[in-house]
Amino acid sequence: MLLKDYVSHESIVPAWELGEIELFQQQVTHAITREDLDMVFPPMVKNGQEAVFSMGDDIPLAPLSTFPKLLYTYFRQLFAQVTNPPIDPIREWAVMTLEAGLGAEKNLLEETPEHACILQLESAILFEHELENIKQNETEPASRFPSVIIDATWDVKQGSAGLEKAIERICKDADDAVESGATILVISDKATSAERVPIPSLLATSSVHHSLVRSRKRLRASIVIETGDARDTHHLACLFGYGATAVCPYLGFATVRQIIANDAKGKLGEDMTPEIGMENYRKALEKGLLKIMSKMGISVLNSYQGAQTFEALGIGENVTQKSFTGTTSRIGGIDYKHIADESLIRHNTAYETTPEEPLDLGDPGYNRFRKGKERHALPTEVIKNFHTFVKSGDKEDYEDYVKAQLEVNPVALKDILELVPKKSGSIPLERVEPIEDIMRRFTTAAMSMGALSPEAHETLAIAMNRIGAKSDSGEGGEDERRFKHYPNGDLARSYIKQVASGRFGVHAHYLVNADELEIKMAQGAKPGEGGAAPSSQGERPYCSLAWHATWGGAYFTSTSP
Repeated sequence: MLLKDYVSHESIVPAWELGEIELFQQQVTHAITREDLDMVFPPMVKNGQEAVFSMGDDIPLAPLSTFPKLLYTYFRQLFAQVTNPPIDPIREWAVMTLEAGLGAEKNLLEETPEHACILQLESAILFEHELENIKQNETEPASRFPSVIIDATWDVKQGSAGLEKAIERICKDADDAVESGATILVISDKATSAERVPIPSLLATSSVHHSLVRSRKRLRASIVIETGDARDTHHLACLFGYGATAVCPYLGFATVRQIIANDAKGKLGEDMTPEIGMENYRKALEKGLLKIMSKMGISVLNSYQGAQTFEALGIGENVTQKSFTGTTSRIGGIDYKHIADESLIRHNTAYETTPEEPLDLGDPGYNRFRKGKERHALPTEVIKNFHTFVKSGDKEDYEDYVKAQLEVNPVALKDILELVPKKSGSIPLERVEPIEDIMRRFTTAAMSMGALSPEAHETLAIAMNRIGAKSDSGEGGEDERRFKHYPNGDLARSYIKQVASGRFGVHAHYLVNADELEIKMAQGAKPGEGGAAPSSQGERPYCSLAWHATWGGAYFTSTSP
């Protein structure tokens, strides 16, 4: 059965609405800031597109930040390249889908009428009225999809110790519900109030998912998340990646309606309505999810659900073993108490008093530098002193630049490492590898001839061949005259030949003149997506020149010719 045939409401705007004060309290609790309202939501509401920012993220990693971060920020997708993905979600839209099915999943090797008892979703991102119908519809079709609502909040009086107990409770509630015949589990934090603290929805989702997997009941029910803390594509990707079948970001939709209601100057367009804004917002989330899936070569959401294509950065072993089973967390980190503490900080800020006016959402400066807010690796003072030194060349200006740089607190893991010399002194010379062996490990970036110029591309190959290292052709091919030695003995043939999705310049002669073949599935060389970056003329993107970045020694960094 299709969801649209199952839903009775005509308007996508819910009949109920949060009061102004309550909405701000919910936003503070779930870490929605003024920066989100100014920079993140408007492009999604107006154009159905994610916001485009400048290249790079120079704020501290979540475990190094002094701000209470959402749990999503502790997770990174394992494949981060941005352009030329294995699947183009725009050009190859016919094989991409965010459809999902609610209900029990039957044995694929059998065929019964019950196999067809699925509530089909055209989009796994649910509007509020769609979820309400799934939860509350009491007509005949509803009995075919029995659902149970599981409260994903805990009593504020229990303090930080209450989170782990709440996780155990919702896992037991989910297990009992499936045993009682429920085929749709709605994990909801809508009970958030002055007395109830929301469980981070990612933690609730993964905990229930893995609990049902361990009890061998996971395929007997779908997991639907009704959450206030998920609002962008990374948040949704994490939820789907850790087991969610569908997600309703109700606070995101409420924030969209708030932004439209406060758009007195008509910046979002004269014809903007809550219906159009919510449709655009969901469309932006859908595009972002498809883009994330395409980086992994995944074309259907069902293949991404529960795939856990993430690693944790700063999550403790006890949390990963119990709630994120199978996820790599190399450095350890926070436990349930720390996660609870960060949630309680936001909750107490929102509900410690009964405000008569809307709360200040704050501007932490995650996307743009704000003095006294979140740290940045390259703050204004560092850039200013650097430019001053470049222009003057004075030693004093250089020292000011170094001082400003050293004053930046740890941003990356390398910033907290200390190199300790061996007590035994220097290493004996006979234990040091000869330079010839060291050079064998050197490679150039996979930069194409079109990105560098024929002269630079050839010079790099000659230099690397002279020292016994390896050059990479990048995509775009290589002149056949370089496959043989030159009269002076130099060889300009690249050791590594790249084969990209466009197969530019790729032929049999090119391939056999390689010692190593590199198949490029994506690249991380351009800022933004597909070469789109912000310009000085507003939202109009321009195609940028290539910026080379090295990704952990991988060879996925060449640029288009």
